[in-house]
Amino acid sequence: MRLALIVALAFAGLAEVLAVQQGDEQQIRARRESSNAAIAKHDTRGIGDVLADDVIVVTSNSVHRQGREANEQSFAEQFRTRPDVVYRRVPSEVHVFATWLMASESGTWTGSWTDRDGKVQLTGRYFAKWRKQNGRWVVESETYVPETCTGASYCTHVP
Repeated sequence: MRLALIVALAFAGLAEVLAVQQGDEQQIRARRESSNAAIAKHDTRGIGDVLADDVIVVTSNSVHRQGREANEQSFAEQFRTRPDVVYRRVPSEVHVFATWLMASESGTWTGSWTDRDGKVQLTGRYFAKWRKQNGRWVVESETYVPETCTGASYCTHVP
């Protein structure tokens, strides 16, 4: 009887941890979607809303950018010079380590814009590290790895 009670309590605790992790995963996926929507609307504040103050981003052309403000400014410049630019990230996996308030995300990304000699289409994989700060999930780091580039001379220049 005592063993059954211990096992039941252990399963209850595990169920609670899994429920918290699922809720956190859903929050992260929703924050990623809000970031995608902000990019589609060219809303730099909305983009910055999901980034940690000291976020580190490695772009598809290997530029290293640190800080929310620097990333917002980079997007503002892209929106100015590439009026139809859009990026979209689609998470395939999100893993939450609730004990340390951290999570990993990986998936595929696409980017497109019209360059002077045609439409650029980029695709690849990305990896993100999330951290829960003050009850909100924010991106601590992101790395974008290109896998294809088609449509314009932009694709023929090695960064």
